[in-house]
Amino acid sequence: MIVVGVDGSRAGLEAVAWAAREAALRGVPLRVAHAIYAWACETDQGRYSEIAQWMRQGAEAVLEAGADRARRLEPALTVETAILPGDPREALIREGAQAELLVVGNHGLSAVRGLLVGSVAYGVAGHASCDVVVVRESPAATNGEIVVGIDGTAQSGHVLEFAFAEAALRQADLRAVHVWNRYETGGGIQPVPGDWRETEQHEFRQLKEALAGWCERYPDVKVIEEIVQGHPVDALRAAARAADLLVVGSRGRGGLAGMALGSVSHAMLHHAPGPLAVIRQTR
Repeated sequence: MIVVGVDGSRAGLEAVAWAAREAALRGVPLRVAHAIYAWACETDQGRYSEIAQWMRQGAEAVLEAGADRARRLEPALTVETAILPGDPREALIREGAQAELLVVGNHGLSAVRGLLVGSVAYGVAGHASCDVVVVRESPAATNGEIVVGIDGTAQSGHVLEFAFAEAALRQADLRAVHVWNRYETGGGIQPVPGDWRETEQHEFRQLKEALAGWCERYPDVKVIEEIVQGHPVDALRAAARAADLLVVGSRGRGGLAGMALGSVSHAMLHHAPGPLAVIRQTR
């Protein structure tokens, strides 16, 4: 099952469109979910019963609009709806615990003014136990390419597992991007010791080794290997400009203690040009 959160916004409907296509490709049901205050779900009598009923009716209207969008795009898809009690971040995280994938829009009614990504999208991407896709805008037409960022950490295996499976499902090419930097950042910017050309060759071998087993497992997926010198955020944003999906890990070399997400995945929530998949470190 795939769960998609809606809130009545355009971003929510974009998320539904992406999730519906993904659910159809995977052959699984789609659950369209919307969260309201817990007391509104439970109150049937008393002075606030009319307000609670009004809130439930509003939630049902939001859900029906989302479900209708999904059914129009994928008529054969099984679509369910659910009103969730509580804070939308916590409610969606709970709902996604048994899901293959949790999908949200990047902005919506809960977004904080001035932020490029909504608080719900950030909270879900940072704390959900399942993989999360944040949809900024669904591409008008598919371009047949998925981009995956590889950082060489142990968590790259889960990221590659998702990316290769997604490319195979969509019959798309997979662009594997590995970014390295000639400069160390810690106590000032310093050149990496040694010959930077040797470092580049080392990074290239690291990418080859990371891809080796997966290329054998998915022989029909065309892989484009790309080594980029520079900042990961800039490189991934450029690589994903024409991609159908960008795939990154939830943490990695750029992870900072105390952050819900690694620094790169956090930045990509704000700067990814299209749908972004944030993959859990563990399964």
